[in-house]
Amino acid sequence: MKIPLTSETRPRGLLMRSFLALLALHAAATVTFAQDYPIPPKRTSAVKVGFFAGVTPSWLFVDVAPINSYLVPAGGAPLKDSGVFLFGGAGAVYIGVINNFRIGGIGLGGGISSSSVDASGVRRDTDLDVGFGGITGEYVITVVPRLDIALGGMLGWGGIDITLRKDTGQNLTWAEEWANFDSDPSTSSIDNITRTLSGSYFVWMPTINVEYAILGWLAVRVGAGYVGMSAPAWDVDGEYDLVGVPSDVNGQGFIINGGIFVGTF
Repeated sequence: MKIPLTSETRPRGLLMRSFLALLALHAAATVTFAQDYPIPPKRTSAVKVGFFAGVTPSWLFVDVAPINSYLVPAGGAPLKDSGVFLFGGAGAVYIGVINNFRIGGIGLGGGISSSSVDASGVRRDTDLDVGFGGITGEYVITVVPRLDIALGGMLGWGGIDITLRKDTGQNLTWAEEWANFDSDPSTSSIDNITRTLSGSYFVWMPTINVEYAILGWLAVRVGAGYVGMSAPAWDVDGEYDLVGVPSDVNGQGFIINGGIFVGTF
């Protein structure tokens, strides 16, 4: 014998069927959303916005042979020709006027040294310091999600300092220093000297960098470029003009760099 449905049992069946229909609709919507919007969502090729800043350790391959050609005959130890480690920082902001174009700045500096002591105990120290900074401009191309290539360069100012020190190793006295200052340069033989030869240059640097966004706020970089230096102006101890400096004495050369940045990526 069939028991007819009452007015109380009909809503339950309707509610169950409605719930199952909603569940099926939700499952279908979830599958569609997952297909169109993967989790986590991929980066799009939309126009880049935001800014970043960080540190940029670098290695500059300076040609020290022209300096060594004067340093070694004068009794100094040659500077190593393996390059100069530079450290500094960089940052940039996407300006929005040109899609995926950013402007910013960079500053780097570092140095190397050499020392020698001859048979008579005279010590000769040489420091070579290189530094530069300027404004950067780069166009960014997205290769795959999170991976970009930045093509651009820098225009700025910088130069090199060559510091020469000679010390006989003897104790210095107050009276002798004043006597040396008062002596006739044409007849004086001052054994302890320090001179800083400084060259200032207009610096230009084309670059290519590969950048990867580890997180939405953290990225790393590797890159390469060439540091060029033009229009030199030399002085001694920051006071006196220095002329006759060979044109191949400079701080230019190929550069490789890395970087860790925080910002929006």
